[in-house]
Amino acid sequence: MSATVAMILALAVGTYAFRLVGPALHGRIELSARVQELLSAGAVVLLTALLATGALTEGGGFAGWARPAGVLVAGALAWRKAPFVVVVLGAAGTAAVLRAVGVA
Repeated sequence: MSATVAMILALAVGTYAFRLVGPALHGRIELSARVQELLSAGAVVLLTALLATGALTEGGGFAGWARPAGVLVAGALAWRKAPFVVVVLGAAGTAAVLRAVGVA
């Protein structure tokens, strides 16, 4: 068994264990309000970091201005509670138009 296969199996087992722990411990552990607030804030921070790295970087460098503009348009449309299809098409259209006029 190669090291890659071993790591994939270890990650699969760990992921399954995390998914199993939630329902298994539901109702047995009480979290304080402060811990619940911190967990909620942590989730928001992680999602924001994922959004920023996905929107701003490509191959270890800056992705150009078209992609962040598309993400910004998608965020604005989602905030205005537009349908998902409109959000996706708005983001793709914005990025496509900017790239077509020469904005990388």
